[in-house]
Amino acid sequence: MKIKRSLSFGFILLFVLAANLQTAAQCAMCKTSLESDLENGGSIAKGLNSGILYLMGIPYLVLMIGGYFFFKKQVDARLKRLRDKYFPSKIKPLN
Repeated sequence: MKIKRSLSFGFILLFVLAANLQTAAQCAMCKTSLESDLENGGSIAKGLNSGILYLMGIPYLVLMIGGYFFFKKQVDARLKRLRDKYFPSKIKPLN
């Protein structure tokens, strides 16, 4: 179990380091492209900022929808338990 945990930690660490190298190169390319576009009076920066905000908002939206259904299920279960406790059904099941 300990070996499996250390191997998975190693793979995660390797992935994070590899992903970090790729994103640093991409950011430099984007920065120089946007700087040259702004000097020429272009509007690529506005579109890029909108795209970044769109991509940033999607995970939050998914988490909020998932959280809503999760907590709705928890609340419904709790209400059912309270209803059964304080207002038991007069109809007995046929077991």
